[in-house]
Amino acid sequence: MSRLDALDPREYADWQIAEEAEKDMPTPDHWREKLGLQSDEVIPMGKLCKLDYMKILNRLKDRPDGKYIEVTAITPTPLGEGKTTTVLGLMEGLGKRGQNVGGCLRQPSGGPTMNVKGTAAGGGKALLIPMTEFSLGLTGDINDIANAHNLAMVALNARMQHERNYDDAELAKRNLKRLDVDPNNVQMGWVMDYAAQGLRNIIMGLGGKMDGYLMQSRFGITVSSELMAILAVARDLKDLRERIGNIIVAYDKKGNPVTAEQLEVAGAMTAWMRNTLNPTLMSTVEFQPCMVHAGPFANIAVGQSSVIGDRIGLKMFDYHVTESGFAADIGFEKFWNVKCRASGLVPNVSVLTATIRALKMHGGGPTVVAGRPLPEEYTKENLGLLEKGIENMMHLIGVIKKSGINPVVCINSFYTDTKEEVAMVRKYAEKAGARCALSEHWLKGGDGALELADVVMDACNDKVDFKFLYPLEMPLRQRVEVIAREVYGADGVSWSPEAEAKAKKFEADPSLRDYSTMMVKTHLSLSHDPVKKGVPKGWTLPVRDVLIFAGAKFLCPMAGTISLMPGTSSDPAYRRVDVDVETGKVKGLF
Repeated sequence: MSRLDALDPREYADWQIAEEAEKDMPTPDHWREKLGLQSDEVIPMGKLCKLDYMKILNRLKDRPDGKYIEVTAITPTPLGEGKTTTVLGLMEGLGKRGQNVGGCLRQPSGGPTMNVKGTAAGGGKALLIPMTEFSLGLTGDINDIANAHNLAMVALNARMQHERNYDDAELAKRNLKRLDVDPNNVQMGWVMDYAAQGLRNIIMGLGGKMDGYLMQSRFGITVSSELMAILAVARDLKDLRERIGNIIVAYDKKGNPVTAEQLEVAGAMTAWMRNTLNPTLMSTVEFQPCMVHAGPFANIAVGQSSVIGDRIGLKMFDYHVTESGFAADIGFEKFWNVKCRASGLVPNVSVLTATIRALKMHGGGPTVVAGRPLPEEYTKENLGLLEKGIENMMHLIGVIKKSGINPVVCINSFYTDTKEEVAMVRKYAEKAGARCALSEHWLKGGDGALELADVVMDACNDKVDFKFLYPLEMPLRQRVEVIAREVYGADGVSWSPEAEAKAKKFEADPSLRDYSTMMVKTHLSLSHDPVKKGVPKGWTLPVRDVLIFAGAKFLCPMAGTISLMPGTSSDPAYRRVDVDVETGKVKGLF
C-alpha cells in the first residue's frame, strides 16, 4: 500500500498529497539510473536536477522517436478544465500499464501562483512534485529570463541618457555610435514575475540628468517576455543567441528598428539565459518522469513547453506527453502550425480534455466565477444544458481532425458527474469521429486513468496524415482569414486601418515570410468576445493591431485587447500560503 492510497483528494489539499508523495521521491542519482543517463547528463540542483539537453540528444540521436502525445482542451470555464491534471494522469495510467512514459510541461509563473489560478501542478492524485519547488521558482529559469530582459532595458535607458548628455565627439571617445532612439516608440518594457497592475504604466527617469532618461514605460509579467517565447522555440544555444540579437527593443526617430545586438547587450543577455536551455526534471506523485521547460503565454506567444523538451522526451521515452496552453482553438492551433514547424516533429494523437462542467456552461449554464461556489447546475444532473453545450466539443474535434491528427476525448471526471451525463458526452464524441475515455485520475491517480491510457495507446497505432493549415508562402492576412474561418468558425475578418497598414508592410518584407502567425484573442470563447459561449455564429473577427517579435520570429495579430501584466484579485492565494516555522515546510499552496 502506497502513502497515497489513504489520501482522498476530496478531504486532503494538493500540498498535503504532494508532501506525502515527496517522502519517497527519486533523487537525481535514482533518475540517472532509472533513465539510463550518463553521469555528466544530469545536473543536480537540490531536490531537483536539470538535464544537459545537448549531451543527451547527441548520444541518442540515432534512437527512434517514441510516440508523441499532445493534450489540449475544449473552451474552458475561468477555472480551467484540467489539461495539466490530464497530462499527469495519462502518464500515471501509462505507467500502470508498464510503459516507459514521460512528459514535458510549462513552468508556472509566480503571478498566477500567488493570485487565483494556483500552481498549475495538476491536482488530486494527478500531481507534479516537488510541488513547493515547482510553485516557487523551480531552478531559476524565470529569474534568469527576467534578468536578461531587464538588462536590455538597462542598456536602452542608459544609452538614451548618454546620447542626450554627450555630443557625437564625446560619444565617439566612449566608442559609441548614436542610435537616436525615439522615446515614443520603445517596444520593450520591464518585467517581474508577479501580477502587479500598478506597474502596467509607469514614468521612469525622474530626477536629474544622471538619473536615466525620462520617459513612459511599463511592466509586464515575466512569462510574457519575448525571451520566454524564444526559449520555447529555440533549438540550441546558437539559435538562442541569434534570436536574442534580433529582438527589437525600440525604433529610432526614422522608424528603423534598434535591436539588442545594436545595443551590444545580446551577448550578456544570452549569458544570463545559457542555463535555461536545460530542462528541469520532476515527476508525478506516482514517479513517472516529467520535464518542466519554458512557460510562455498562450495568447500572445506560443503557449507550449519547449521544442528542446519534446526532442529529449521522444528519445528517452516510448510515450512522450506534452500540453498546449488554453483551448484547442488557441493552444492546439499554435502547436499544430507553429511548434510542429519549429520542431519538425509529427504527433501521433491529440487528447481533447473535456469536463461536463464546461459543456454545461456552453449550453447556457450560469456564469462561472473563480473563487465563488459553483451554481448547482454544475453539480447536479442536467442533460439539457449538457447536450446544448456539446457543440463546442464537436467543433474542436473537427479542428483537430483537420490537422490529420487522431483525436481522443478525455472526459476529465468530477465525482459529481452522473453516468447518464458521461454516456451522452461519449456518444457525441464518437459520433464526431473521436475515441473517448472517462478518466478519474484526479480521484484515483493512475488506477483511474487506465481506460484513457488504453485508448490513447490504441490511437497511437493509427496512421497520421499530418498537414498544416496553411503554407508559409501564404500572406499574413490570408493566414488570419483561414484561421478565423477554419478554427474559430468566424464568417471573416475585419482589419482596423492601423492593423491593415502594418499587415501590408509585413507582407511586403521578404525577410518576414517565415515568421509564425501568433494569434492573440481571448481563451474563454471561440470568438474574440469572452461572453460568447458554445460555437458562436454570424460574427467577424476584428483585428486591431499586429505586433512583431523579431527574435521569436512571430507576427501577432491582435483580436481584442490583451494585458501583459495581469492584476491581483481581492482574494489572492498568497493569503493562505505560509511556512511551518518548526519544519520549514511551505503549506497552503494549491
